[in-house]
Amino acid sequence: MDAAGLRQELGRRVRGEVRFDAGSRGAYATDGSNYRQVPIGVVVPYDVDAGAEAVGVCARFGVPVLSRGGGTSLAGQCTNAAVVIDWTKYCNQVLSVDAERRTCVVEPGIVLDELNRHLSDLGLMFGPKPSTHSHCALGGMIGNNSCGASAQAYGKTVDNVRRLEILTYDGLRCWVGPTSQEEFESIVAGGGRRAELYQGLREITGRYLGEIRTRFPDIPRRVSGYNLDSLLPEKGFDLARALVGSEGTLVTVLRAELDLVPVPACESMVVLGYDDICAAADDVPRLLEHSRPELLEALDGRMAQLMREEGSHLASLERFPEGESWLLVQFSGDSRADVDRQARDLLKALGRAEDDPAVSLSDNPRREQQMLKAREAGLGVTARPPDGRETWEGWEDSAVPPDRLGDYLRDLKDLFAEFDYDHPSLYGHFGQGCVHTRIPFELKTAEGVAAFGGFLRKAADLVSAYGGSLSGEHGDGQARGELLTRMFGPQVVAAFGEVKALFDPDNRMNPGKVVDPHRVDDNLRLGPLWRPRAEDTRFGYPQDGNSFTRAVMRCVGIGNCRSHEGGVMCPSYRATGEEEHSTRGRARLLFEMLGGHADSPITEGWRSTEVKDALDLCLACKGCRSDCPVGVDMATYKAEFLSHHYAGRPRPAAHYSMGWLPLWARLSRLSPRWVNAALHAPGVAAIGKRLAGVAVERDAPAFAEEPFVRWWASRGLAEPDPADRRTVVLWPDTFSNTLHPNVAKSAVRVLEDAGFHVAVPARTVCCGLTWISTGQLATAKRVLRRTLEVLRPYIEAGTPVIGLEPSCTAVFRADAPELMPDDKDVERLARQFHTFSEFLLNSAPEGWRPPSLARTATVQTHCHQHAVMRYDADRELMRRAGIDADVLDAGCCGLAGNFGFERGHHELSMTIAEQGVLPAVREAAPGSLVIADGFSCRTQIEQAGTGRRAMHLAEALALGLDGPAPADHPEKLVPRPEASRRRAWFCTGAACAALATAAAAGFGRFHRRRG
Repeated sequence: MDAAGLRQELGRRVRGEVRFDAGSRGAYATDGSNYRQVPIGVVVPYDVDAGAEAVGVCARFGVPVLSRGGGTSLAGQCTNAAVVIDWTKYCNQVLSVDAERRTCVVEPGIVLDELNRHLSDLGLMFGPKPSTHSHCALGGMIGNNSCGASAQAYGKTVDNVRRLEILTYDGLRCWVGPTSQEEFESIVAGGGRRAELYQGLREITGRYLGEIRTRFPDIPRRVSGYNLDSLLPEKGFDLARALVGSEGTLVTVLRAELDLVPVPACESMVVLGYDDICAAADDVPRLLEHSRPELLEALDGRMAQLMREEGSHLASLERFPEGESWLLVQFSGDSRADVDRQARDLLKALGRAEDDPAVSLSDNPRREQQMLKAREAGLGVTARPPDGRETWEGWEDSAVPPDRLGDYLRDLKDLFAEFDYDHPSLYGHFGQGCVHTRIPFELKTAEGVAAFGGFLRKAADLVSAYGGSLSGEHGDGQARGELLTRMFGPQVVAAFGEVKALFDPDNRMNPGKVVDPHRVDDNLRLGPLWRPRAEDTRFGYPQDGNSFTRAVMRCVGIGNCRSHEGGVMCPSYRATGEEEHSTRGRARLLFEMLGGHADSPITEGWRSTEVKDALDLCLACKGCRSDCPVGVDMATYKAEFLSHHYAGRPRPAAHYSMGWLPLWARLSRLSPRWVNAALHAPGVAAIGKRLAGVAVERDAPAFAEEPFVRWWASRGLAEPDPADRRTVVLWPDTFSNTLHPNVAKSAVRVLEDAGFHVAVPARTVCCGLTWISTGQLATAKRVLRRTLEVLRPYIEAGTPVIGLEPSCTAVFRADAPELMPDDKDVERLARQFHTFSEFLLNSAPEGWRPPSLARTATVQTHCHQHAVMRYDADRELMRRAGIDADVLDAGCCGLAGNFGFERGHHELSMTIAEQGVLPAVREAAPGSLVIADGFSCRTQIEQAGTGRRAMHLAEALALGLDGPAPADHPEKLVPRPEASRRRAWFCTGAACAALATAAAAGFGRFHRRRG
C-alpha cells in the first residue's frame, strides 16, 4: 500500500480533514468492543459529497474503507485496518422534514438526541432509542440495526427506514428502497451496475428462498446476519431495509429517509418486583398477553447491588418496589387517564394491587425518566464493578422468543457456572426477549482467551436451540461473525457470502466483519500477547489496584463523553467535535502509550507529543469523574502524564506563572497596587502575558488591596479551641484570600450568625491545586505536607474545615487522598473537609435558619463540585434561604482554573462558555442573582461582557443578613484600577513583569534540582 500517496491524494481531492498522524490513528483503534485494529488513516469530510469522494480515492488505491458514526459498537464493527470515515463532526444535518408524511431526510453523522430535539417542535421523533441516544449517530444505528427500549413499541431501526442513498465501493451512487415489480424491471432494463445488483440479489434470494424463510428466527429482536428476508417478494424487495444492519460491509450510507412517530402525549410506568430475574422473565408472556406496553425492561438484583456499591442512581433505586429483580412496564397514550387505565388494567389482570409492596405505579414523567436511567446505566455500572473484576462484552445481547425467556436465562446461568464466570448481571429488553450481560472473561492469558472462545461457541448453540438470535441489538461484527453458521446454518451463511461478493467483490468494505470474519479471539484489545509497560506513578490509584494501566482501562468505549448537552462531560469534545478531544479518545491514546502492542502508533511513552496534544485541550474539569459511567478521571491522568512528560526538562511558561499562582499571590501582598499596575499597564501587560504563557485576550484578575487573612488578623480575636464543637476552620484558599476576599468575609458573617467560632490558620496553607493541575506533583506533595503540619491540631481534634473554593475542596476530598494514599492525616482531613453548604445544612444548630433573600438566581455549578462533592446541599440551602434557583445544566464555564488563561486556549474557552453558561446569564432577569461558587466561573462570567457580577453563595447569604438589597446590587462589576494609575506605574509594571518571569524560571530550575 502506498500510504504516502494515498494520504496525498485524499488531501488533494477530499474537502475535509485527512489525518494519518499517530494520534488520530491511536484514537480510532478501538470502539466499544473487545477488539482493536489500528486504522490506516482517518478522513473527516466537510460534507457528504466529500465523503463519497474519499471512498472513490480509496477504491483507486484498493484500500479498505470503514464508515464510522459514534463508535459505540460492542461487536467490533467500528474498528479496522482501513481508512476510517468519521461522519459525525460535519455531516450531521437534518436536510428536510415532512411533518404531514411523518418523514425526514438526514445525514449519517447526526446524533439521535439532536435529531429528536430538531423534531420536538413538530411533536415528532425517531422511534428506536438505544441507551446511547445522547451520542449514537443515525448512520451507526442504520449500520447496526439499533433498537433500544422503545423498540417494544416502534420496532428496530430497520422498521423505521424508508429509503437510503448508498454508495458502493466501485462508485455506484443511488437511492434505494421498496421496489415494485415494475420498478424492478425498469432498473434491470436500464442495465449497468445497478441492474447487476438488483438482478443478482433476486437470483440469490431465489436460490435460497426456502432457507431464508425457515432459518431466519421469527422473533422481535433478530439483528444478526444480513436482512435477506427484506428481499422476499412478500416484503416488497426492500433493498434499503436489506442493507440496514450490514455494518458498512456492503455499501456506504450517505443519506437516509426515515419514518417518524408522534411524541407520546402521556406516559405511565408500573415497576414490578420479583424474587429473581428468571421469575421476572417467566412473567413476561403474561404481561404481553394482557397489555401492549411502550417498553418492557428488566434489571436484576446484581445490578442494583452494584449501583448501591458505586453510589450510582440511588434516587432511582429508592423508587423501586420490594424485590430482587424488576420489570419496568411503560404505557403511552393521549391522556393521563388513558395511561393510568392501561397500568391499572395490567395490575388487575396480574392480580396485583397498587398498594402491593412489590408494585410501584407512577405517571410522573420525571420519576419515570429517573427509573429508566437506572436501566440505561447497565453497561457502565456492570463494566467495572467495585470488587475489582473486569467484565467484558462478548455475549452482550442475545435474544430469544419472549415466551421462552425464563428457561433460556436458567440455562445461561448454568453455562456461566460451567465456565466459572461468577454472577454476571442480567438485564435488558425482556418484552422482546433481548438479554444484556457483561461477563468476567479473562482476556489476558491464553487459557482465559481459549475459555472465552469456548463459552461463546456453547452460548451460540444454546441460543440457537431456543430459536433465538446471537445478536438482538448490537450486531455481529467480529464478536459474532464466526458464530453465524451455528445460528443460520451453512446455506444461509453462503447466501450472505454471495451478497457480499456481489456488492464488494474485492472485500474492501469493512473486511473481516459478518462475512469471512476474523475469529472471535483475534484482534483482541488485550489478549495473551498484550504486554504494557509497568510504570511508576505519582498518584496511588487506590480504586484501580494502585495501577495506572487499570485506571486507563476503565474506559470501555461507551462514549457518553461525546454527548452534546447536559452534565459536564466533555467540554472540549462539545466544542471541537473531535474524537481525540473526548474523554474516550484521550483514554485510547493513553492505552496506546502504555505500549502493550507491537503495532501501537504511540511509541514515545510519557514523552509522546501525540498524547500531550490530546491532553492539552483537556480542561481538567473532572466532569468525566462523575459523568463517565465507569468513572474515568482524565484530570488525574492528565496531571500524571504532565508530571512524567516534563520530568527533568523545561515546562511551558504557564506552568511557572499560573502553576505557581499561590506563591505569586503571597508576594502580591507586599504591594497589591504595584502588582495590579504591572498586570494592567498598557503594552507592558501584553508583553508580560506573552512571556508568562497567558492569553493576551484575558484580563488579569486584580489582587485585593487587603487580603482576607490580613483583614482577619486585624479583628484581633482570640484563637478558638480546636476541640470546641462550635469551632470551625475556614480554609483561606488563594482565590478567596487574595483575589475575592469578600467571599471569605461573607462566609465568616454567616458562620458567626449560625453560632460558630471561626478559626483561620495563622500560617500559610495551600491545597496545591495549581501544582496538581499542571503536573508538578512533587511540589504539590511538599505543599500538602506543610499544610498538614499547620492543620495538625485541627485534624487531631476532628475540627471541621470549610472550603469556599470548590476546586480546593475537591483536592482534599479526592486528589490529595489519591496523591498520598498512605497518609492517615490526608485521609482524616478528607473526612473533615466540607463545602460551605454541606456544613451549614448538616451541622448548624437546631433552630438556625439561613438568612432569607426571596430572590431568583441563575446558578452555575463548578465542575469539580459537580464531580466530587455534588450540589444537593447547595440546592437545599438555597431553598431554605428563599432563593428560587435555576441551577444550570449547561456544562463547564470554559475557564476551568488556568485552562482558559493559557495561551492558545482562549477561543476554545469562549466557545465552551457560549454553549451554555454565558447565554443563560445574559438571559437572566436583571433583578436576579447570578451565583457561582467557583472563582473561574465568576471570572468567565464577568470577563465575557455579560455585564453581570457573579457572586458566591456565601455572599448571597450575607446579603440576607443585611436585609433587603437594591435590585441592582449584584449587577455592579468589580472596579478595575483607574487608567491614570496604570500610566503612573508603567515603569514599575515593566520591571515587575520582567522580574516575575525571571523568578518563575529560576524557581523552576531550583525545584527541578531539588527533585
